[in-house]
Amino acid sequence: MAGPRYTRALVKISGEALAGTADFGFDPKVVRAIAEDLIASAKAGIDIAVVVGGGNIFRGKQIAGIGLSRVDADAIGRLATVMNAITLAGQIQALGHPAVALSAEPVPEALDTYTARHALDHLAQGRIVVLGGGIGVPLLTTDTTAIMRAVELNCGVVLKGTNVDGIYSADPKKDPKAVRFDALTADEAIARDLKVMDTAAFALARENRLPIIVFSLDAPNAVTSVLTGTGRCTVVTS
Repeated sequence: MAGPRYTRALVKISGEALAGTADFGFDPKVVRAIAEDLIASAKAGIDIAVVVGGGNIFRGKQIAGIGLSRVDADAIGRLATVMNAITLAGQIQALGHPAVALSAEPVPEALDTYTARHALDHLAQGRIVVLGGGIGVPLLTTDTTAIMRAVELNCGVVLKGTNVDGIYSADPKKDPKAVRFDALTADEAIARDLKVMDTAAFALARENRLPIIVFSLDAPNAVTSVLTGTGRCTVVTS
C-alpha cells in the first residue's frame, strides 16, 4: 500500500451510507465496514475526523404535511446526526481503536460538547473523532459543516463519500452519457452547478484552499485507498 498523502483528513459520511440498502436506520455490516476502513486509515498514520449526516434517521422531505418549520426540521436533523456519531464512534471503539463522539448540539447526558480545542486534543492522542450536531444552528448543511470543521481542525483534505466513484456532469445512474471528471476547481464545480456538495461548501473550501476528494464509499477500503493515493476519485481544488 502506498504511503499516506495527508497527515490529517476529515471524512464526510452521509447518514444514508450507514443505512446500506435499507430506507431507515443502520446496516450493522456497513457500519462495521466503514469503521474498519477508518481504523485502517488511522493505523496508516493519518489523523481522522468524521462528520456524519442524519438522512438514515430523518430527511427534510418527511416534514411535508406535519407543519414543521425549516428551523424545527433542522433541529431534528441535527439530533439524528448526534445518534449517528454515537453509533459510529461506538463501533470503532468496539473494534479496539480509540474514538470519541462530540456534538455541537449540546446533549451532555450522551456525549461531550464539541470545541475545536477538545477535538484537536483527541486527535493528538490518536483518537478518531466523530462529529455530530452540525454546527448547532439551522440552515446549514452537513457538507458545509464538514468544510468548517476541517478548517478548524487543520485538516489537509476533506473526503466526501458518495455512491459513485467521483463527480459526474449528471447522475451516471440515470444518464449514460454523464461525463466523469478526474479533477475540477471549486469555481468549475460551482459554475456547472454540480450537486455533489452545496455551493457554500465549495466556496468555503475555495477560500481556505482546502481540497475536496469525492469518492465511492462502496469501494473496498475506500477511505484508506483514497488517502494513500490508490483509490478512484475526483479531486476538487481551489
